[in-house]
Amino acid sequence: MGHDVVTAAQHEFYASHGYLQLESFLDAEWMTELRAASDQFVDESRSLTGSSRRFDLEPGHSATNPRLRRLVSPVDLHETFHRLAFEGPVAQLAMALLGGPVRFHHSKLNYKWSGGGEEVKWHQDIQFWPHTDFSPLTIGVYLDDVDDEMGPMGVLPGSHLGTLYDLYNADGSWGGAMNDADIAALPIDEMVWLQGPAGSVTVHNCAMVHGSMPNLSDRPRPLLLQTYSALDSYPVLGIGANGVDGANSGRIVGGAPSQEVTVDGRPMRGAPDWRKQGPPTIFGSQQAE
Repeated sequence: MGHDVVTAAQHEFYASHGYLQLESFLDAEWMTELRAASDQFVDESRSLTGSSRRFDLEPGHSATNPRLRRLVSPVDLHETFHRLAFEGPVAQLAMALLGGPVRFHHSKLNYKWSGGGEEVKWHQDIQFWPHTDFSPLTIGVYLDDVDDEMGPMGVLPGSHLGTLYDLYNADGSWGGAMNDADIAALPIDEMVWLQGPAGSVTVHNCAMVHGSMPNLSDRPRPLLLQTYSALDSYPVLGIGANGVDGANSGRIVGGAPSQEVTVDGRPMRGAPDWRKQGPPTIFGSQQAE
């Protein structure tokens, strides 16, 4: 699968609307592998009585009635998730939409368990992990069929080009969701609810206003999410989740690292990434020691 996985019309739709939905994008072989990997972690969670570094559990979770909210950084935990994000059709889709090699940021598997699995309140993603531009996008994969009853994700078309909302509570604490006054001003009737059969993918821009209702059905709604940015887009360290998103965060997909960066409209070529070996002194670099 090459970079021609989306049409020109789909690319234009994403640019103007801030989202895409591609039904049955992944084939049956991929879905069998992904479900098996997911089931493995659901079984592993049965032995837990509370959340851990891997698992975010809902209240009421038990061995006989597992209720997962999230599997954290699945690309670091299982080869199938890793291969999908860095080599498979999801990686190819990210490169197609962003125009070449991309920078991986993080992954998660949100389960939204049956019988009231928790809502995700209206928010935008970029405030959680700011970057040097607004190219980051998140690609979701439905591991099972998703209908209205299951609390599908809702997106507000075109909102990625508008206001960046404050996601703090009135008392100054981090809330991770828009406040009531801002929500009241949203044209909720324009929301698009992204249903679809298993294997469908959703794409939404980092500044897209989105959320989802509780899952009132008797079926979990597992949604596997992967976030990428353009090659010359960089997370701003020291804010939000940047720097704590897993061992593969920052990995380049489909190319080699680039130190090109544009700040305030001025492009430059920065120094190499010295995080692993430590920086040389300016004297050693200039004297070629």
